[in-house]
Amino acid sequence: MKKAFEPLFETLKLPNGLELRNRFVLAPLTHEFSNDDGTINDDVITYMAQRSSDVSLALTASNVTDLGKAFPGQPSVAHDSDLEGLTKLATAMKQNGAKAIIQIHHGGVQSLLRLTPNGDVAGPSPITMKSYDETQPHDAREMTKTEILDTITAFGEATRRAIQAGFDGVEIHGANHYLIQQFVSPYYNRRNDEWGTDRFKFPLAVIDEVIRTVKSHDLENFIVGYRFSPEEPEDGGITMEITKSLIKQLREQPLDYLHVSLMDVHSQTREGKYTGEERIKLLHGWINGRMPLIGIGSIFTAEEALEAIESPYIEMIALGRELLIDHNFVNKIVNGKDETIISEFDEDRQDKHDLPPKLWKRLNDDFYPVPRKKQ
Repeated sequence: MKKAFEPLFETLKLPNGLELRNRFVLAPLTHEFSNDDGTINDDVITYMAQRSSDVSLALTASNVTDLGKAFPGQPSVAHDSDLEGLTKLATAMKQNGAKAIIQIHHGGVQSLLRLTPNGDVAGPSPITMKSYDETQPHDAREMTKTEILDTITAFGEATRRAIQAGFDGVEIHGANHYLIQQFVSPYYNRRNDEWGTDRFKFPLAVIDEVIRTVKSHDLENFIVGYRFSPEEPEDGGITMEITKSLIKQLREQPLDYLHVSLMDVHSQTREGKYTGEERIKLLHGWINGRMPLIGIGSIFTAEEALEAIESPYIEMIALGRELLIDHNFVNKIVNGKDETIISEFDEDRQDKHDLPPKLWKRLNDDFYPVPRKKQ
């Protein structure tokens, strides 16, 4: 390895005392090729094993209830019948030394009618919207108070299954316009009850339920992280001011890291009193050293990863689209072959970037924005 890249491979100790081997994280990628019922198949095992092999934390997304399924082929952690496949998945993700993390997720109003029981979609408040690959908008209804409580319990049950399957931790998905973020957002949450007047009540209740479940299994080093999106583009949505208040709540919780969802790790605040300031700098300051911050967004080269990690504003860097294009990204840096890293999607590659057919087609159709080889 070239000496310049050594900071990327410094160890990091989490608040729970667990030491991570480097600063790389596999982002929780949307892959679309689990079985229709959400159980794990061999394609998922191979794909996740490849992309987990060299990072310190490897994440995979899953839905905690059938009502919360937000994309086709999403892995499920909603049923005990999912455990057999999840156990195989955890083993595959950990086989080369990564810590396997299952991201526990509920789509809320972004869930897809064609994937949920009886085409039922619900969230904090009624809304009509398009989600994921939909061509027509769908109607989502308001969750009842009983459903809210049941969903909180479902996050705890998902955590139990993650523990039983052998995962090293869970990441609570409070980002990307999904259910937990929807409760925080004034745009999505227009309730007049306690679940609307206190926008942090739902995420904090989920955290409490997850932590309670972990403690009930007497686990000292089980990792609990939380992912969030700092701003919403919708008028009346989440602002950096709201996120500052959220961070003040999250930093008091027994979490092991926070993970900010960004398309560009150096992106700037779009409006309000912090307009033009780098989001990651603001967030890191508000966390105030209580726990590590994972950054993500448009990292496609070793030099870009190094620049991000050498900034004083993040402790770890997550790779998503780049590990789709080249799952040997980290290994090539370790072995001094960083100049051979593939940083562009090439539709003519015979190996299809080692992607399963459905995912390769998504990239080829430009469904996910990636740098592309100019023909």
